Amino acid sequence: MDQKADLLGYLRLRRADLLAKLDGVSEYDIRRPMTPTATNLLGLVKHVGGVQLEYFSDVFGRPHGREVPWLSEAGEVDDDMWATADESRADIIDFYHFSARQSDATIESLSLDSAGEVPWWTPERRRVNLHQILVHVIVETARHAGHADILRELIDGTAGNGPQDPNVPSRTSDEWAAYRSRIEAAARQAGR
Repeated sequence: MDQKADLLGYLRLRRADLLAKLDGVSEYDIRRPMTPTATNLLGLVKHVGGVQLEYFSDVFGRPHGREVPWLSEAGEVDDDMWATADESRADIIDFYHFSARQSDATIESLSLDSAGEVPWWTPERRRVNLHQILVHVIVETARHAGHADILRELIDGTAGNGPQDPNVPSRTSDEWAAYRSRIEAAARQAGR
């Protein structure tokens, strides 16, 4: 069993799940804030691109050579969580693919026990290895792909991982409405 290959496979699947949430969605809908904290689809893609770039480049001393304004010292908090009007969908997707390639190159060239240091973590946690960071980034990517699942369902009703792996029961809109009503009734009854 090749643990590194398995972990990289999981990361690639979750990356694809997240990116697929942009398919067929208008420019407005991929950018609009859908929660009180302004979570949006394109911002999630931008954020995860930055997360993997920092963890698999900076932490292991592997410069990526790309200027990323929202990750610089001059950037504001949460600049990576949304796209400005001047940042195109194509630009963000290109950055996401770049960060994936850079990350994959690091993962493929190092062993799971290769040492790194996360300068933004507390001193007692900073020393890490590739295995720890790979698991950390898989969890982070899966978490944000889950956020994107919910946002996409709120935008247009699309649910599941995608057409090749829907991962949800096949129901008509009437069947979904009945299912939701049953759960709503149970919640109201429990809340009395």
